Amino acid sequence: MHTAAQLSDEELLRSDDPEAFGVFYDRHVKTLLGYFARRTGNPEVAADLTAETFASAIVARRRFRPGVAPPAAWLFTIASRRLADYHRHGHVEQRMRRTLEMERRPVSADDADMIRLLGDDAMGTLLADLPADQRDAVVAHVVEARGYPELAGELHVTEATVRQRVSRGLGTLRRRMGERG
Repeated sequence: MHTAAQLSDEELLRSDDPEAFGVFYDRHVKTLLGYFARRTGNPEVAADLTAETFASAIVARRRFRPGVAPPAAWLFTIASRRLADYHRHGHVEQRMRRTLEMERRPVSADDADMIRLLGDDAMGTLLADLPADQRDAVVAHVVEARGYPELAGELHVTEATVRQRVSRGLGTLRRRMGERG
């Protein structure tokens, strides 16, 4: 019999053991906090969005389909929806946390500093092994939100080349995220 810590992310999401989702949470919370910290620039909002994402994931985990996407990609799909809601409404939706009776804890200054560092470290770790042309294209397009035409002109390549570099880089990152889970 395997302990929850020995299970794959797919097995954790399918498990009825309450400890299993806790292990899934522990595996991904830092990366998710970093993701939100980079995109919002606000550690408290990052913490709220992380809590909201995991609350949504708890409710939606029965809809997870193994083999369709890696569990980490599934989680980041939920995260991107929470982030879009935040940008659309200007605040974090509290609905899922209320449904699960989760209370919001204030973020301490030390926690805020840690969340900021996670934003920098998680991105650096994921991007470090990409080929330079793909890493630069992903950072410029995804992180800095620069358009393909601008990047193509700057790099003296076609838009199709920039799109291909971004696509390949993101594909590699998705695979790595799946392997980590």
